[in-house]
Amino acid sequence: MNAEIPAMFLLGLTGTVHCAAMCGPLVVALAGTSRGGAALAYHVGRITTYTILGGLLGAIGQQVGDASPAGTLGPAAHVQVILSLVSANLLLWLGLSRLGIVPEPAFLSSPASLFGRTGRALRTKGAPGLLGLGLLLGLLPCGLSWAAFARAIAAGSASQGALLVLAFGLGTLPGLVLVGTGAATLARRHARLADILAGILLVGMAATLLARAAPALLS
Repeated sequence: MNAEIPAMFLLGLTGTVHCAAMCGPLVVALAGTSRGGAALAYHVGRITTYTILGGLLGAIGQQVGDASPAGTLGPAAHVQVILSLVSANLLLWLGLSRLGIVPEPAFLSSPASLFGRTGRALRTKGAPGLLGLGLLLGLLPCGLSWAAFARAIAAGSASQGALLVLAFGLGTLPGLVLVGTGAATLARRHARLADILAGILLVGMAATLLARAAPALLS
């Protein structure tokens, strides 16, 4: 598990270009032009939503596992294995989509304009409004954030699920802070390389989950 925390951070880091494109002009304008506490409030809100969702999903996995008697593979434990398999397959699908082998799931292609009107209203209210905007955009459908959430389901506890997704959220922070700068332009030139690295990470996480679930399936 400890080795996966830096991997989740790296996933967030390599996903910077994707995150900027997914969140659209609203986030580009915010992260690129806001300064000081306002920009920080936005990112705190976004990462807070990620972390809460990661904790909730980790808790679901934990409750399923705890429902099975110790030392046995009862019905609840089988459900936990199934959750791991579902998570692994989602991670694999999203990883292959980053590699350009398969298309990204259609349900993750919702435009950021879904939140546009609310987002514009929140931006006019200073740092508190931008905190709310960050909390809102943390819910925006995104292949990479959903991959982080999928991994959290199989984390085995609320704290580990939250920690994994927090690492991912912190990984997205450096790039989004630089959106609108020359550094962001340079990153966009290497967007394909970033997608490949993210895809490899996701496929690796999927393989790890499948390897852990395999003994339970064969027992």
